[in-house]
Parts: sequence; structure tokens; C-alpha cells
Amino acid sequence: MVRTLYGSRIRSQATFRTSFLADLLGQLLVVSTEFLELWVILTQVSTLGGMTLTQVAVVYGLGALAFGIGDILFGEIDGLSTQIKSGKLETLLIRPVPVLLQISSLDLSLRRIGRIVVGLAMYVTALVLAGFQPTAATLLLAVLAPLAGALLFGALFTVAGALQFWLVDGREFANAFTYGGNYVATTPGAVFALPLRAFFTFVIPATLIAYAPTLTLLELPGPALIPAWAGWLGLPAAIVAWLLAGLLWRAGIRRYTGAGG
Repeated sequence: MVRTLYGSRIRSQATFRTSFLADLLGQLLVVSTEFLELWVILTQVSTLGGMTLTQVAVVYGLGALAFGIGDILFGEIDGLSTQIKSGKLETLLIRPVPVLLQISSLDLSLRRIGRIVVGLAMYVTALVLAGFQPTAATLLLAVLAPLAGALLFGALFTVAGALQFWLVDGREFANAFTYGGNYVATTPGAVFALPLRAFFTFVIPATLIAYAPTLTLLELPGPALIPAWAGWLGLPAAIVAWLLAGLLWRAGIRRYTGAGG
């Protein structure tokens, strides 16, 4: 079922190759420009949040890779309000396929691959340049971290979508947590004040997506609230986040009575 839904979306977009390449190049440019902001800052100071440029690049690459995977698989969920307003959600509810799966595959945009490509390239290259010394445990973490981060972003997208059963025009409010979480995930967590650091670790666990794993992989000391061993908490946090997101999503589906209210 999953392969059929996603496969059909991929084949339909791959047909228009020129459009796909243009969108892909656009995404490459956007991601590169975002990292340029951090690079400019680090040309003025020697470290950012106690990290050098190559170490910051590991955080950014890992965060961009995790967000890219999460966005391509779950990014359409936070646009649920569009489906509700147009009445299209009713057509999804009567199909013998989970609504969450249908919405997540409605517009599987291959242009989002650009962020994944840039993130993966930067992540691997920066790890090597930063002096990563692999062991069996850290290699496992290096592979699991972007997948756990993608699951965390997927849970955030699902929560953002579920909130729109209660909020009118709630997409912008929800984006503060999804795309705002992406900004935090690609930035060294030590630069944030302690209250913000606590919020984005224990409420919205964005610092556990890339910053905490980078501390563990590069054997760096962590700031207050984010010890170096917190890099292993990404997957457990993703499991908890999905349990909460699933409960909120089911509550929203049960509450929904139709486009007419």
C-alpha cells in the first residue's frame, strides 16, 4: 500500500524532468544560502556556541538531512487546513486507507530531495573534517541520528496537522513549531538562552535532532541541560513524540464532523 501510493507520486513527478531539475536546483540554492548565514557569523567570531565552523557544519548538515527526509515523507500533513476547507478530507475519510498516509503522500514533492542531498554531503564531509574518530557505537549513532531526527520532524508535522482540527487558519501557527524547529535543529543549541534551550529540548526536542548527536559523535562537552550523552536520546524522544502525535491525531479525527462544521 505504502509503496503503491508513494510510487505513483514519484512516477508522476519524474515525468516532468525539466521542472523537477529546476525545483531541485532551487532547493540546493536555498539550503546553501541558509548555511551561508552561519558561515558569515563564523568569519567574525572564532566559535559559535563553543563550536568551530566544521563542527557547526556537522550540526547543520545533520539537521538539514533529517528535516529533508521528514519533510518529503510527512511535510504535507501540516497543510491539513487546506483539505478541510475544500471539503477534500471527506473523500479521504471514506477510502480504506489510513487518512494520515493519504495526506502525507498527496503531494510528494521530489524537489525536496535537494535538501537531503546537500544535508548528506555536508554531514559526511564535515564529520571527516571535524576529526570524527569512528567506533562501532558512534558509527551506529551516525546512521541512526538522521533517521531519528526525521521521525521527530514527522511527529512535529503530524502534531501541526492535528492542531488544525481545532484552530482556524492554524497552518502558520503550526509552522512555528515545524520550520521553527528546523531552525533550532540546524543551530548549535548552546547559543540559546537557558529557558529556550529547555523548551527546545524537553517540549519540542529540536536540540536532540542534530546538536546533541554531534556532541556525542565529536566527543564535545555539552552545555547545561544537554550533556554529551544526550545524543542517544533522539530515537527514544521520537518514539514518545509519535505516541503523543498519534493520540492527538486520533482525537482530531474523532472530533471532525465535516467541512460544514
